[in-house]
Amino acid sequence: MQEITATELKEKMDAGEDIQLIDVRQPAEYAFAKIEGAKLIPLGEIIERMDEIDPNRETIVQCKAGGRSATAILALQRAGFQGELKNLRGGITAWSNDVDPKIPKY
Repeated sequence: MQEITATELKEKMDAGEDIQLIDVRQPAEYAFAKIEGAKLIPLGEIIERMDEIDPNRETIVQCKAGGRSATAILALQRAGFQGELKNLRGGITAWSNDVDPKIPKY
């Protein structure tokens, strides 16, 4: 599985690259702390909402620490999703640690 670090993701975002960020946490987690521009598709809904993810754009999947996002990527690949998927290593916790300390940790 391909991974990306929080710092690498920030560089891509700052460079204006055409990426989509999918957050697979629960709505309450998303409301508490999120990366600007992330689209919430909870893990339990990822397959039924797969058509909301553009397979022609690089897709970064994130959760709190990287476990649920890895599960989501495997589920999407098994369901036949053809686009490029990368797991945000360390999830939003890594983003808070390495990129934006204003993002609260939980």
